[in-house]
Amino acid sequence: MVKAADRVPRIGGGTSSLQGVESLDLVRVCIVGAGRAGMVHARNYRQNVPGATLVAIVDANLELARQAARELEVEHCYTDLETALHQVRCDAVCITTPTFTHRDLTLTAAQAGAHVFCEKPMALDLAEAQEMIDAARQFKVILQVGFMRRFDIGFQTAAHKIQQGEIGQPMIVHSLTRGPGLPPRWACDIRTSNGMLAEVNSHDFDTIRWLGGSEFERIYAESNTLKCHDLKAEFPDFYDNAVVTLRLRNGTLGILEGSCPVDYGYDARVEILGSGGVIQVGELQNVALLTCTKGAGVVTTTFPSWRDRFRDAYVAEARHFVESIITGHEPSVTGEDGKRALEAVLAANRSMRIGMPVYLPLE
Repeated sequence: MVKAADRVPRIGGGTSSLQGVESLDLVRVCIVGAGRAGMVHARNYRQNVPGATLVAIVDANLELARQAARELEVEHCYTDLETALHQVRCDAVCITTPTFTHRDLTLTAAQAGAHVFCEKPMALDLAEAQEMIDAARQFKVILQVGFMRRFDIGFQTAAHKIQQGEIGQPMIVHSLTRGPGLPPRWACDIRTSNGMLAEVNSHDFDTIRWLGGSEFERIYAESNTLKCHDLKAEFPDFYDNAVVTLRLRNGTLGILEGSCPVDYGYDARVEILGSGGVIQVGELQNVALLTCTKGAGVVTTTFPSWRDRFRDAYVAEARHFVESIITGHEPSVTGEDGKRALEAVLAANRSMRIGMPVYLPLE
């Protein structure tokens, strides 16, 4: 089995040197979770990552696992990860299950010597996140967290331009995510998901911290339920709109906006205002095409889902994970990055409860 080095320098995300690795042993990947996100990753490992092979699918719903296995021509499917790791040789595990399962699955994989890719949000609380980080270090396996925006060419180009000083010192980073539909029902309960700011906007917290170039210092959040009143009645802490203001330790200010569902499509954008210029990443149009007629006016199409908007980024993310395993390099997005985004979510949730800004670190 390919092992990761205990502590090694970071490498950049998004590029790959996997061409030519066919002569090496392929990294054998097990997918845990055969839902929407799980199938995005499963199809990529099956078709788009030359250094990997998909060997098993795990889902609590065995029929769903079997359906995925038939589509992807995978021989092995199970209802629990422990059995899969016992019966099939797996070098890596990709976890795409509900947030409240991430900690236990990560520990199970790490203890079996399997490298771990864990979708965001990393965990429910900081103690769980630290256990995951500690387990990866103890058993010398890689732990990468699923912030695919770090592998999107637009976001990466923005990061490079900021690092090169092209817009001066970042002053305000404004990041937004608006989802077309509601996440799964368990995600509507803050006790099992940490709410929409975790399930939908973890990416925005990570983006602001990444592009702002500093750790979070202070967070203030406001939220309200303006659309899904039936869910508010069932889940008292549910909200479908949120705005968060942030201050980073280096003085950079952040604005985070989240709304779900918005119906019109998937919308993920960021603007970085610097002392010498501005960078904008993302747009509503999914293709550079619009139609204008007298009757309908200007018409274009939006991204129907996150799967479409970040299709290439998901591929690059998976390739980076496999490349990190093969080379022994630490991934560019680590468990510590996942923990810092989680900490920001928890601070925002606390701010909403008390109606005041919350200072970090929470520990």
